[in-house]
Amino acid sequence: MLNRESSDLRLSLPSKGRLAEETMDFLSDCGLTVYRPNPRQYEAVIPALPNVRVLFQRPPDIVVSVREGTVDFGITGLDVVEERKGDQEEVMVIHDALNFGQCRLNLAIPETWTDVNSADSLLQKSRRLNRKLRVATKYPELTGKFLANKKIPHSLIPAEGTLETAPSIGYADMICDIVSSGQTLRDNRLVALADGCLLTSEAVLIANRHSLSNQPEALQTARHMLEFFEAHLRANENLSIFANIRGSSPEAIAESIFRSCSIPGLQGPTISRVIVREPGENWYAVNIIVQRTYLYQAITELRSIGGSGVVVCPVKYIFDEEPPRYTALLQALKEVNT
Repeated sequence: MLNRESSDLRLSLPSKGRLAEETMDFLSDCGLTVYRPNPRQYEAVIPALPNVRVLFQRPPDIVVSVREGTVDFGITGLDVVEERKGDQEEVMVIHDALNFGQCRLNLAIPETWTDVNSADSLLQKSRRLNRKLRVATKYPELTGKFLANKKIPHSLIPAEGTLETAPSIGYADMICDIVSSGQTLRDNRLVALADGCLLTSEAVLIANRHSLSNQPEALQTARHMLEFFEAHLRANENLSIFANIRGSSPEAIAESIFRSCSIPGLQGPTISRVIVREPGENWYAVNIIVQRTYLYQAITELRSIGGSGVVVCPVKYIFDEEPPRYTALLQALKEVNT
């Protein structure tokens, strides 16, 4: 367990692997770049959060540290959160969709089991073998609950190394493990059961409930992170479009946009006067924010009302009046503490 000697808040991040790299990239994109002078050190800082010390741990250890209160915040996969959070309510998921680290926790069987085509048919497989099914997994809590709910006789074989070889070696009949593309399963002649998905997972932000309830600086830091996480994630789905349009006035152009365009922007277009060399021409610059999926439609509609010189730019942040997940956090704390 980590010693808690400093009054600084602590944020724990994955120490290595793809999730670690994606976490660092995500924080940097959010304007919360982690400064780690020595890659071998397990501590770092975030200049934008001067009261926060950054620690690096294995994903499962992040959850345990947050649960025990030695760490205030953590970023890790939802899969390990659900496996390690325990029965208490100390671990709070305060952002459940950071949009990276996507995977699923799934049962997988040998491809030679042609008599098994669903999780429900595992019961018949157990009866035919006349014994419990041996399941190798790093997720005994989630796997045990899933199999017990389906009344499938089983014995769990905890494992920390590579699971895919367990059936071929013979120390397990099947596995329950994280699946991304499924290529590793195919390489080891395993098949993921279509109805054997226990959990879909991605990276989440977690926090210690006691810290949030009793340390105002922890709640303020949570708001700071949620502000930038949500502003970046929302902006990442949108683009900013600029176009020049002739018109008699900003109001007349706005009316034309509202009448002829189905994508008027967040609340409406921003319209400003363009200073032109030739007197007598009234040109205005129009700016709207649109979702990436509607980009071509928005450009076509602006052109239909005289738009020209269309420029498209990425959006870094879109801040709401209040981060929705911070509002939800306050409500959750209120309900837990009453």
